[in-house]
Amino acid sequence: MNDKPISTLTNESLLPCRHQNYDLFLCDVADAVLKSDMASMEHPFFSLSKKPETAVRRYENGDKWVEVVPSVKGLATIYDKDILIYCISQLISKMNDGNKPSPYVKIIAKDLLIFINRSIGGKDYEALGDALQRLDGTRIRTNVKTGDEETLEGFGLIENFKIRRSEKTGRILEISVKLSDWVFRSIESKEVLTLHRDYFRLRKPIEKRVYEIARKHCGSQDSWKISVERLKLKCGSKSPLKSFRHDIKQLATGKHLPDYEVEIDASDNVVFTNRSAAKPSIANHSLGSQLKLDEETFHDARIVAPGYDVYYLLREWQNWWAESGCPTLHSPDKAFISFCKARYERNPNP
Repeated sequence: MNDKPISTLTNESLLPCRHQNYDLFLCDVADAVLKSDMASMEHPFFSLSKKPETAVRRYENGDKWVEVVPSVKGLATIYDKDILIYCISQLISKMNDGNKPSPYVKIIAKDLLIFINRSIGGKDYEALGDALQRLDGTRIRTNVKTGDEETLEGFGLIENFKIRRSEKTGRILEISVKLSDWVFRSIESKEVLTLHRDYFRLRKPIEKRVYEIARKHCGSQDSWKISVERLKLKCGSKSPLKSFRHDIKQLATGKHLPDYEVEIDASDNVVFTNRSAAKPSIANHSLGSQLKLDEETFHDARIVAPGYDVYYLLREWQNWWAESGCPTLHSPDKAFISFCKARYERNPNP
């Protein structure tokens, strides 16, 4: 059996994997606020620019609207969102362990930086403080209509935060965050998306946003397509359409977007193809249906075999199953996870 599985860690289009990542979960903040009135639309709440954006963003659908209002520090960025992903992931992990969640999250700064694949130098700690100020300062306003009444509602991405620093070095040690009620409600309901562990290795803001959109809309479907122009609007990109199309072509050429292949077709549509849908199978065998796996199993496989390409492991497992005489599997998902775990224990450095 080949002991050199294909690993995304060798892809130069991605940032190096500085630390070991864990479970990643993301709740769609646009849906969290808009599901009662504009749930069919998605809005780019986070800036893709490294320069401060201070203009108000307004989205309308008939007589319903939502505004994203930045502070003088600027709109929260897609990189600031990493802190939210960390908080959400911690709470979901606790819930999965049977614990009751709380909107109050205590964060060890070093743990956070490691989780989001950042360096742990002094400037990286200071960047956390700036990010928290933007998250705290960005406010959401929307008109909620019930019956003949209209209510103006306003809230933040986070409710508040507190930073504890070292007296000797001034370095951030611990962060306390209270999530806003509407984000916390989505977490309690587990209305979250599972992200690939390479999300934090994506180099460009537009790549992060494109992955989020693909994860939400393509999900576990075989494929999903959207026009380049419409995708640009969903991303919130302010680049000229020509430049945006170039960025998407680079994603397609680099083949480094987690979970999905990307291409632009002749009609100027961006087509996302789920890599799991393109995986080889033993469907021609009369018992091949036994190997059908739940999409979440691939997420679990990444946890027990970090660094491995789970679809390569899937092909190995399928071949092993066929060579073993196609034994009956009462739980293919558990069997595959056990295979991946054993594979990793034999060779933890792919």
